[in-house]
Formats: sequence, C-alpha cells, structure tokens
Amino acid sequence: MELKRLRTFVTVADLGTVSEAALRLSISQSALSRQIADLEHECGFKLFDRIGRRLFLTTRGEQLLVDCRGVLGQVGSLAERMDLLKRGETGVLKLAAPPQTIESVLTGFLPRYAKSFPNVRVKLTEALGMDQVPLLERGEVHVGIRHDQGVNPWFESFALPSDDVLAACSRSFPLGQDGIIDIVSLASHPLLLLDSGYSVRRLFDAACRVADVEPDILLESRAPHTLLALAEIGQGMAVIPSVLQTKRYRLNIARVAHRRKPLRDRYVIQWDKRRPMPSYAENFCTELAAYMRDVLPITRPSSKQRPVR
Repeated sequence: MELKRLRTFVTVADLGTVSEAALRLSISQSALSRQIADLEHECGFKLFDRIGRRLFLTTRGEQLLVDCRGVLGQVGSLAERMDLLKRGETGVLKLAAPPQTIESVLTGFLPRYAKSFPNVRVKLTEALGMDQVPLLERGEVHVGIRHDQGVNPWFESFALPSDDVLAACSRSFPLGQDGIIDIVSLASHPLLLLDSGYSVRRLFDAACRVADVEPDILLESRAPHTLLALAEIGQGMAVIPSVLQTKRYRLNIARVAHRRKPLRDRYVIQWDKRRPMPSYAENFCTELAAYMRDVLPITRPSSKQRPVR
C-alpha cells in the first residue's frame, strides 16, 4: 500500500471533491481519480459515494480514514525524528561527574541546556575522577567532568578554570590572612578531609608531603556536606574543592597555599577520542564549558573573616 495513495484518500475525504483535492495536491484530476480507484481495488471495497459533485465516505471508508490518519501521523513523526537525528539534535547523552559538580554546576546548567536542545536527554552517572576512566574507555559514558590527571593519552579535553583547594571553618575562627592559609599552618588543626577518591584530597596529601608536614586528620568522608556541617559548628577545618557549593553554611573560607602558591588542579570536560561522539554531545561540551567558565569557582575566599571573640 503506497503512502501516496493514502495521502490522496485523506485529502479527498477532507475536501469532498476531486477538483479541490487535485488542486491541493498539485496533480491532475485524472491522476487523482486513478489513485483512488487503485486504492479501492487494493482494499476490495468502495471508499466514496458520489452525490452531485461531492464525494461522501462510505461506512468502510470512514473506518479506513481513521487508520490512514494514524499511519500518516506516525510517518510524519518518523520523518521529523530522522531530520533531528540528521541534524544531531536528538538522542541520549551519557555524562559522568562527581557529586559536587552535579549539585553545584549541572543543576544550574541542565535546565538551560534543555531549553536549547529539548530532544536531547542527559543521563547522569555519579563518579569521581579516577572512576570515570574505565567508563569513558568502555564507552559507557560519552563525556566526563573531572580533574585532569593525564592518565590516558587517548582522552581529549576541554580545559576549564582551575579548581582551588579551600579550607572552611567556623566564622568564630580567624582563618588565614588575605584569604590564604598556608598548608603548614592548616595541618596543625583538626582536619575534616574527603577520602582519597577525590582529587582535592590527593592534591592536598601531595602538598603535605612536599611541605613535610603530617596533617591532624579528625575525619575522612565521601560526603562533602558532612564536612561542611561539622566545620560550621567548630568541629574541625574542612578541606574542600572550590567547585563545591557552600552558601548554605556560615563559614570562613580561605585558599590553601604552600609558600603563597595556591593549591589548584586543572578541571576538564573529557572524552575518549577513539570513540565517535554524536554531534549533540559536541554541542553539549561547548555550551557546558562556556557556562562553567562563567560560574567557576563556585566558592571563593571570604571577603571578611571574623576574629575569635
């Protein structure tokens, strides 16, 4: 059954005359009549009754019309979807990111992206930096947002603003000078640290070794907001990345430095260049990189720090 005949049948049923339908379809009346006759022959029953100059659907024709509209509607939807696929504006984007990035960055970006690309569904996987490597290599995610440790030469990256290592404590504690605290001074305080799965923790540990200091670790946790809640009530000093959102807490914030050089790590959007990227994934990376350059760092050193009373 040809779609052309179905479209002709629906048009004649809507307009009621061969002449008007032929004009609408830009074909001759004889060609249109042949298409209706061929469809009736294929169906094995009459579709129209002629009364004067107008055509009226038979009972069977009315029933067939409903089915034809459904078929043509599905074909139209399929054509639109094929066009979206061709233009790279539809599909599923698989993205891996650490929890603090999902909370602090993606919750602001994804609604904005959805308005520009409503036919792209973003599927999130929560994964820390090193845990993203096998996901990218196996193709389980298209892109990952992580700190760049240079572990795989096959990975391509969009560079983002650096992620600073910050110290956060109760506002009753005078934290550093000019928004900076040296790691030697920081290490003597009870510390609330993220576990070694976080890049900020590995960077902090490396800086402690370089500075030849042994940190006083009060708690290690995989939950950044647990550290912030404890720091707020004076139960230690939290070491956190600047991408982490802290506005819910009353804290003093300072950059952690060694010999006045801030500790920071390169932040990237990364993918495996051996695997083809759908065009909508490329658009996503470009827009996300621009957004992150605008909003990073999420948390900055406190402008004023309150002394101990």
